[in-house]
Amino acid sequence: MTSPTPANNTPRYASNGSHLRQTDRQWQDLAQRSLEELANLTLALPLPDGRLQFRFLNEDIRVDIPNQRLLHIHDGYDIPLEDPLLELVTLAYLNRVDAVLPLDRDIVGLQDLKESHFFAGPHELQTDLVLERYGKDPAAFRQAVASLDGRMTDMADAAGRLLPFPRIPLYFLMWFADEEFPARLRVLFDRSIERFLPADAIWALVNRVARAMVDGTAIGK
Repeated sequence: MTSPTPANNTPRYASNGSHLRQTDRQWQDLAQRSLEELANLTLALPLPDGRLQFRFLNEDIRVDIPNQRLLHIHDGYDIPLEDPLLELVTLAYLNRVDAVLPLDRDIVGLQDLKESHFFAGPHELQTDLVLERYGKDPAAFRQAVASLDGRMTDMADAAGRLLPFPRIPLYFLMWFADEEFPARLRVLFDRSIERFLPADAIWALVNRVARAMVDGTAIGK
């Protein structure tokens, strides 16, 4: 195990320059919640010493609440995870989740969300790299979804259902390029996402999953 990192009261910004912030207050708020309740609401696993483990795509992530950090498991050891975007979204989700809602019944697009106006201009989803990487390669797109423990679903030319959190699915829909039309990509959501994540966290989550699809791995090695 690694040693705890000291607390820091300075707001920390996401590495991609987004305006999202994570402060000690969010960690402090999370420390007031019951691990057992969070586990029931999110399908995460409560661990000793105030930690919680959830599955991010194909990787197990540990939320070390007392030491205010994320960890991932490598060769049997807990390794501090420097992933500001994932940390920000995880804190937002764990602090807001308050119910278990049915999934895959009401799948919606950005325009259907209450805060759809947010996703314009500087907050357009950063999915162009996915489109460029897989827009002409259906087999590679399907392999990318499978490698991140996603599954294909019957939408568009091909669609991958991915689970960045066990109860927060994202749907990446691809229409592949042909002689007449360029490739197109659309991201859909389960309606419940806007109850548990604010618009800026939804934006960050989609961008983080898109990066994993292009990199071919959930956590950089």
